[in-house]
Amino acid sequence: MAALPVFRWSLAPDGYATRRQLRAQGLRPAGQDVAAQLERPRRRRGPLVAYLYRVDLAKPVRPMTPGKRAALDRAMTARRTCPNCRTDVGYCISRSLGMCIPCAYPDEQRAA
Repeated sequence: MAALPVFRWSLAPDGYATRRQLRAQGLRPAGQDVAAQLERPRRRRGPLVAYLYRVDLAKPVRPMTPGKRAALDRAMTARRTCPNCRTDVGYCISRSLGMCIPCAYPDEQRAA
């Protein structure tokens, strides 16, 4: 395997992009290998690395299908539903609490 070209942070040539930059352009890497990497030196740790992909080999993002949309809606509803009181609280429930705020702190809610 050949070594990847390494560029300094924000000095990559045109034609390369990170995954996030590709996504902002409506593209995806489409199975291509990493083409290059960016490195930003840090003082006390190893360099910060970002992987780059070739824009000319990227393909358009696949469109959202009705089945995917329904599955995503069900997953988000499950994240917002409290397992104790079974209500949709309107926000994603914290995994550390495992339940909505009123169920986690019932004494504080009555005092307020």
